[in-house]
Amino acid sequence: MPDDSGAPAKPVAAPNAEAEALTARGYVRTTGSLSRRMILIAAVWILVLLSGGGFALDRVLSSAITRNFDDQLDYVLTALIVSAEIGPDGEVVFNREPADQRFLEPYSGLYWQVSAKAREAFPSRSLWDRRLAYGTAHTDREVHVYDTTQFATEKLRLLERDVKLPGSTVRWRFQVAQSREGLDAQISALRKTLVRSFALLGLGLLVMAALQTFYGLWPLRKVREEIARMRSGQSRQIERPMPIEVAPMVEELNGLIAHNERQAEEARRHAGNLAHALKTPLTVIMNAATAKADDLGETVVREARTMRRQVDHHLARARAVGRRGSAHSRADVWPSLESVERAVGVLYRHVRIDADGPKDLQVHVERQDLDEMLGNLIENAAKYGGGSVFVTVGQHSGFVEFLIEDDGMGIPEEQRVRIFDRGVRLDTGKPGTGLGMAIVRDVAEIYEGTVSLEESEDLGGLLVRLRLPAAN
Repeated sequence: MPDDSGAPAKPVAAPNAEAEALTARGYVRTTGSLSRRMILIAAVWILVLLSGGGFALDRVLSSAITRNFDDQLDYVLTALIVSAEIGPDGEVVFNREPADQRFLEPYSGLYWQVSAKAREAFPSRSLWDRRLAYGTAHTDREVHVYDTTQFATEKLRLLERDVKLPGSTVRWRFQVAQSREGLDAQISALRKTLVRSFALLGLGLLVMAALQTFYGLWPLRKVREEIARMRSGQSRQIERPMPIEVAPMVEELNGLIAHNERQAEEARRHAGNLAHALKTPLTVIMNAATAKADDLGETVVREARTMRRQVDHHLARARAVGRRGSAHSRADVWPSLESVERAVGVLYRHVRIDADGPKDLQVHVERQDLDEMLGNLIENAAKYGGGSVFVTVGQHSGFVEFLIEDDGMGIPEEQRVRIFDRGVRLDTGKPGTGLGMAIVRDVAEIYEGTVSLEESEDLGGLLVRLRLPAAN
């Protein structure tokens, strides 16, 4: 459709056109890299743990350094209080001066001061012309610790305590302060060390996670190499030893490959058997046509029926092989049995068909194949019996067992094996292809089941015992 300028509009590719093209060429659609996922998860988890651990460790060590700093100031404050006395003029005097020389150096960063309400402050020489603030809003009967910025050029850590000295009615406030520069420098050095150490630790853990991911996923690369060797014809299955976690997948893959090989071999064998079975009827027809035989029409019809029987037989086997999959095939026994009973009852209205057994049984067989096997057996019982057919269903040792009995003449024991051959019919007076029992045997064997012929003790005719793998 042209746009506003009159030029034809360019076709817009579908958003998933590229993905569909890759799928059409046989490429598998991916959802990302397992290695990247594992490394990303490890990186996030390492970051969370190291951040939390680093923060907690920083708090603990910073608190320890600050507490040690405060303990030193508290020692000085206690020494001042212990050495303080009331002089003759009512002022505070010290019987022993503090030993730290920094109290004598102006602006040295270490200060003390004794103050009281309505009294002139008694400071250390290091304060020089400055004074520590005396707050009247509170009374510090215990040591009070806090940070203050009352000096514009210096941030202080200050300890203070109110004390009433012997012989004095005035409550004196003793204060000791020290610059936080040294304390902050220690905490800063500590944090730099923590950051560098944890960064190095995190990098090491990420490298370890990457190596672990690469080494851990290496068996999958070996599986890929083995599959490539199978595609090139160098091997038939994966034979290289694998880790315990990968071994079950490799076993299932080898089983799938063996299953496909068996199906391919069965398909080739069926194709060869069908070709061999059709070769003779075609040769008969060609010879009759070449000789311009008088019974050419009858010969064509007869041989065409033979070819049709062979085609039906091999198609039935091919369908069963193609649908075989014990893990997925599942059919309810009773609905299939009732369906076959209704169909046979319409064809043979004079025959009475009875069935007995649990109603909840299932078999590892496709429903269509189960219908075909039961249909052949029950129809044969109705066709060749005397008017009564009895079907018994039960479960024994992991198999569902079908007993189909009739009241007919039965089959002599010496002919029971031959009846399973293709095209064999003991009663040629009734219509049929002679393939029913052969199909039942072949389909049952495909599903790892069995079929056998016996004599019915109750009805006196033939008893067919069909065993199929149970699904429940």
